[in-house]
Amino acid sequence: MSKDEQNKQVQTAKNSEASVTDNPWERLRTFTDARIGLGRAGISIPTKHSLAFQLAHAKAQDVVHTPLSFENISTDLNALKEVSDLGTLALHSQAKNRQEYLQRPDFGRLLNEPSCELLNQDQGNKNIDYDLAIVVVDGLSAFAIEQNAAPFLAELLPRLGAREAPSESWNIAPICIVEQGRVAIGDHIGTLLNAKSVLVLIGERPGLSSPDSMGLYLTWSPKLNLTDASRNCISNIRQAGMGYSEAAQKATYLLNEARIKKLSGVQLKDRSEDESFLEAETKKPA
Repeated sequence: MSKDEQNKQVQTAKNSEASVTDNPWERLRTFTDARIGLGRAGISIPTKHSLAFQLAHAKAQDVVHTPLSFENISTDLNALKEVSDLGTLALHSQAKNRQEYLQRPDFGRLLNEPSCELLNQDQGNKNIDYDLAIVVVDGLSAFAIEQNAAPFLAELLPRLGAREAPSESWNIAPICIVEQGRVAIGDHIGTLLNAKSVLVLIGERPGLSSPDSMGLYLTWSPKLNLTDASRNCISNIRQAGMGYSEAAQKATYLLNEARIKKLSGVQLKDRSEDESFLEAETKKPA
């Protein structure tokens, strides 16, 4: 490209910027990822913001169709001592592939036959009543799971293991990693493992500013055909959202309350930010 052509492109860009009418709300964008205060070019959105929107939309679509790398997530999880002590199990839903998973949500709520046999074998060999089954599911964003599952569990598992009395400790099942799964698949797994509670880590539906958001779903006494009214949800766990330490604190509170009250969902309220709970947490020995 000649120098004259480069100068022409620079001038075109300057003219384009000069034609944009700024929005006084633009300064508020420093506080949010929402698309506000974009300004206008004539009656349209400025080109750079239009292109940014298209790029974010493309990224969200890519995330939905990107498969979970079991090798990567397994390596990351087993790097944690608490996970390596528990072990991991590779499972799959009844959805054979991504297309079927998206078209048939019901297939993503149940395990396929080989996975059921694997869990039955594990339960038969150990004959253990687990307090908690932790299920890591790709959901609609495998990217979110690969980014956030291991750092979150690094915060959560020590909290569940370091209890003041042995009776307060949690007997945790091997970590289950599920491909092509939905939230409710945790109920199927909890039932087969005879677990008193199940905690599902799942990649949430990607937004235009959050393709890496992970959600948690806690269910006490899991069984098939439960509705979302039986679950507690913690959402938007990611580096740019709710931090891992805060999410682990909330999850620990809900798990302990669920075990005490033997319930979850709409009947169990999150009071983890109450002053009395926070004070008790700060007084615990490191």
